[in-house]
Amino acid sequence: MSAPDADSAAALEVRDLAVHIGGLVALAGISFQVPVGAIVSLIGPNGAGKTTAFNVITGFMQPTRGQVVFRGRDLARLTPDRIAALGLVRTFQRTSLFAGCSVFDNVLTALHLRGRVGLLGALLRLPSLRREEAGLRAATREILDFVGLAGRADETAGNLAYGEQRLLGLAIALAAEPTLLLLDEPAAGLNPSETESFKQLVRRVRERGTTVLLVEHDMQMVMSISDEVLVLNQGSIIAAGPPAAVQRDAEVIRAYLGTGKRAAA
Repeated sequence: MSAPDADSAAALEVRDLAVHIGGLVALAGISFQVPVGAIVSLIGPNGAGKTTAFNVITGFMQPTRGQVVFRGRDLARLTPDRIAALGLVRTFQRTSLFAGCSVFDNVLTALHLRGRVGLLGALLRLPSLRREEAGLRAATREILDFVGLAGRADETAGNLAYGEQRLLGLAIALAAEPTLLLLDEPAAGLNPSETESFKQLVRRVRERGTTVLLVEHDMQMVMSISDEVLVLNQGSIIAAGPPAAVQRDAEVIRAYLGTGKRAAA
């Protein structure tokens, strides 16, 4: 997996990002940074603009104004596949899998997107193709072992339990070798034990050199895993800082956390 750019203090910079959809202001001009090597969480009530921000950052929506800069490069007008090829990769709330294929083939297919032999080499079955294929299959086994699915490699993806499908979605994202990984509600639908395991896995992803930007509603997970928390409300960032400081912020408590969630840790 590629190492982050050590010369850049920020993996991601969002500058005055605004999205207007008809008369609706989805984002009102937000600015923030995600430092290299950090786990940063973006939280807020439903409709706050979190998914809109993710969609703009990853090229699925165009902003009304503002910039998204990834490792010093302006992402304006780049398509999602070009952005992913640069190392900025996301997961989705609803995991997209090849349900009829094996777990192994799901990850192997994702890895083939970074193959280098080309069509002629594939048609001629050149030795370079055989070497590349062996390398991709080894990489598939390593990724599945990393996420805890090595024992399920031959299982049909559609037969996996929901929590295992979330792990497979992460494995597919890791196949793209991200330097910045955007996780969109990864704990949604998981039980407490699965959430704890996923939380530890996210920490291990960071330890491998990948910066993480997380959208999540599970406040216990957010507050225990994040280096910094950004709070969105009605398209604006109302607070930013370490988890402990955000939990004490009066505006955050009033707008989102509520007194019953104030002590999440």
